[in-house]
Amino acid sequence: MKVITTLIPDLLLIEPKVFGDERGFFYESYNRRQFAELTGRDADFVQDNHSKSVKGVLRGLHYQIQHPQAKLVRVVQGAVLDVAVDIRKNSATFGRHVAAELSAENRRMFFIPEGFAHGFVVLSDTAEFLYKTTDYWYPEHERSLLWNDPALGIDWMLQGEPSLSGKDKLAKLLAVAEYF
Repeated sequence: MKVITTLIPDLLLIEPKVFGDERGFFYESYNRRQFAELTGRDADFVQDNHSKSVKGVLRGLHYQIQHPQAKLVRVVQGAVLDVAVDIRKNSATFGRHVAAELSAENRRMFFIPEGFAHGFVVLSDTAEFLYKTTDYWYPEHERSLLWNDPALGIDWMLQGEPSLSGKDKLAKLLAVAEYF
């Protein structure tokens, strides 16, 4: 496993070591001991989620104001642009984001610690997205940042308007949102 630091040092891209031949491939998608050694984080993942979406679906930017979740995310079919926004008010990178393309082809994973809003947009015809979380989902504590908040300046690589859920259409600007 290879860990790649990003412009926000707490956000990490992870490339697994893949063993492949003419029959296919094998890789460990998660190994707690190795993850802790390489990242310095002994994450206690308690929930796995799996979503499937069509091209142009944008999910996020989500976070929980109480019961914050660290996430380890990856794509097993298709491709997405994955985005994490720093919403830790005392952070030197508050309001900044990192975006990374995750795909079944590149097999990259993205580690997003507590204190970040997270979202993705589907770039391929469909995508299946997996993520591990360090706390359970509490809908009463979930919040959303507006995907196109000019203060965030995220280039979602969209061609037209995204497909959003009702709650994501009601998301807040960073200037008026609750954050850490």
